[in-house]
Parts: sequence; C-alpha cells; structure tokens
Amino acid sequence: MTRDNRPLVITGEHGVPGGPGSRPLSIAGRPVAAQLRARVPALTGRVVARLLADLPVYADLPHEEISGDIADIVQHNLRLFADVVEHRRPATDAELAQQRDSAAQRAEEGVPLDAILTAYQVGTAMCWQETAKGALPGDLATVLEIMDRIMVLQQQLTSAVSSAYLEARQILDSQDHGGRHALMAALLTGEPLDRFTHRTGLRPAARYLTMTLALAPHPDELNQPPGPGAGVAARRKIRRVRTALDHFAGTPVLTALDASGGTVLLPAAEPPPWHGPGGLRALIEEATRAAGVPITAAAETAEPEAVPAAVARNAEIVDLIARTGRPPGLYRLADVLLEYQLSRPSEALHGLAQLLRPLEAKPELLRTLETYLELGLDRRATAAALHIHPNTVDYRIRRIDRLTGLSPARPADLQHISAALVARRSV
Repeated sequence: MTRDNRPLVITGEHGVPGGPGSRPLSIAGRPVAAQLRARVPALTGRVVARLLADLPVYADLPHEEISGDIADIVQHNLRLFADVVEHRRPATDAELAQQRDSAAQRAEEGVPLDAILTAYQVGTAMCWQETAKGALPGDLATVLEIMDRIMVLQQQLTSAVSSAYLEARQILDSQDHGGRHALMAALLTGEPLDRFTHRTGLRPAARYLTMTLALAPHPDELNQPPGPGAGVAARRKIRRVRTALDHFAGTPVLTALDASGGTVLLPAAEPPPWHGPGGLRALIEEATRAAGVPITAAAETAEPEAVPAAVARNAEIVDLIARTGRPPGLYRLADVLLEYQLSRPSEALHGLAQLLRPLEAKPELLRTLETYLELGLDRRATAAALHIHPNTVDYRIRRIDRLTGLSPARPADLQHISAALVARRSV
C-alpha cells in the first residue's frame, strides 16, 4: 500500500508492471541500490556523527560501543534498505534479527528506548536524503516508490526493535525480583533450605561452585565523565562476564555483580576441573578476554549449607591477592596457604612484621628484597627489573643482613624473611 492507501503497483520499463526481473529502480540514471551500497561506509560515518551530535545519550556511550556495535548496526540497516529497494519487498524476519539482538543488548545496558528509536529515525532520514539526492522531474514515480519502501521498513524496524527491547527488559526485571534472586539471597544468608523450598517451591542444587570476582575498571569507564556513559561501559563489562559464565555452566548462573566485581554461584554436580580447556582457569581467562579487563577470582566448591562460609573465604583470598601484589587470575586457598594463615590476627603476626622494621626507612632495600625473592634469588634478573647493576643488588643484600640480621642466602633466614614480608602486608 502507498502512503495514501492506494495499492502499490510496481512497474518496469515503459510502465509495465514488473517484479524481481524488472528494470532496477534508478534516480538520475543511476541504480539506487548499487549506488547506496557503494556509499555505505561514508554514510555510516555521517550517521554516527549525527547521532553523537544530536542525541546526548549516544554522546555519552563508550567509544568502544560507538565504533563497534552502533556502527555495525547502522551499516546493517543501510545495506538492508538497499536490499529492500533492489528486490522491491519488505524486510524478512531473518533480516531484522540483528536489530532485535542489538535492541536487547541496549536494554541490558540501560539505554532508553526513545533514544534508540530516535536513532533509527535519524538513520532512516539520512538514508532517504542520500537516496533522493539528484532526483530529476522524470524520477517522481521512482522517488514515490522508494519512499513507500522506506516507510514500510521504518515501521518494521520500530516494531522489531520495540518488541525486542521490551521483552529483554521484562526478562531482566523478572530475574531481579524472581526466583533466582530469591535463591541466591537464601544461599548467601544461610536461610534453612527446607524452609526456603517450602516457601518458594525452588530446590537448590546439590552443590555450588562459589566464586568471588574482582573486576578492574574498563578504559571506557575511566575515560568517561560521571554519568550515563560510564554506567553503560560498566554494564557492558558485567554483561560480557555473565555471558562467559553462562556459557561455561550451560545455564544462567546466580550472580550479584557490580562494576568492581561480586559473587557468583554456579550449580555443580561435581567440582569442576581446575586446569585444562574446560577448566576454571580457562573460564577466567575467557571472561577476562570478553570483559577486556583484568579479573582476579577465588573459587571453592561447597554444598548449599556451606555457601556463606565459602563466599566469605573467597572474599578474603581476593583481598589477600590484592594486598600482596599478586597478578590477576584464579586462586584457591591452597595457592595462598602461608599468606592466608599469616593474615590471621595474632601476636606472632606482629612479631614477624617487626623483623623487617629496620628497612622501613630504606624503601630501596625493601623493594630490592621483595624483587629478589619474587625472582627466585636471581641477582641478574633482580638488577634488570630494578634497572641497577648486579653488584648493587649484592651490596643491598649485605646491607639488609647488617640491618636486620637476616640474609636470603641462609635457608633458615629465608623462611623468616618470606613470612615477615607477608606479615607486613597484613598488619
């Protein structure tokens, strides 16, 4: 149908009704579809620039999202319009799938629906202006047909985007207030599980892999002023971590995550392997790649009744990793037994820390000692790491011995030095 509800008649050359085999729609003697496809890259840049200039919410989005997802969907829409014009038909459901996926992602990131629909309208208007540019009086019939095509496509886009966005928001809202949220709250607070099952009808898994994650800030969070842009960058990071976790578990996992990290509970029939392609280390590596930020994690498998204690222990381990300067990655209690035990409050802890007190006024000695131990007592590697001569390393180690009475060269002293360094970070 045309804009005035008259049946749309598609004609070929000399006004004869035509279909896919008829002459391509042309303006000023140039095929519209082919010309539009050739201009897609440049037109995409202009559309994106217009969105940034006219819509504040898009100007606040992370650069990664603008140059990635947003530019991709603009290109897809422009090519879709070229296909619609070339084949003289509405868009198919399959051709609108990418727009629906994009709308669902924007819903998860909290981008308002009105801003998304306005962006589609801006892109459609600019596409129309590009298409009709240079039209001659004899091109009126073609211009009117193309306008009808673009109006039908705009209606399809509005319907597909709106329905996908609202469906995603409904799912997110139900998850926030539904059974999965209640189950996680019950597990973390230690609510008696028989009472929880009686109250909700939900039954916890036999055991859970408990994880505490610490997420570093994404560059887009740091480069944005306070406002929607930084929030969108944080939500994108969280969504990508959740996607990696869900893929690993094969089912939506229970999470309580914010921009800095949080708690994850994965149903686990058996404790997952630590190493190997399907292991937990590979999971954290994949989540790190997906989020684009370093991730520090601690994990422990526990039965439902033991989840609160396991989560508390994981949180202590992640905090310990940060305080002792270890690199990001996945850790378990066995990896930090000495540090964990020495971090428990005791008189012995204070006494160990005091062993290195003479070095507090000599930070270069303390730094040399820490680096020397980290690099396996390798004087040349230590010198290279500190940008000093190996002889300077030897001299500093001798000074440490004179000031503290402890030398890494003596095995008995080495144990005390290692423990003292851990104790200093814990008191």
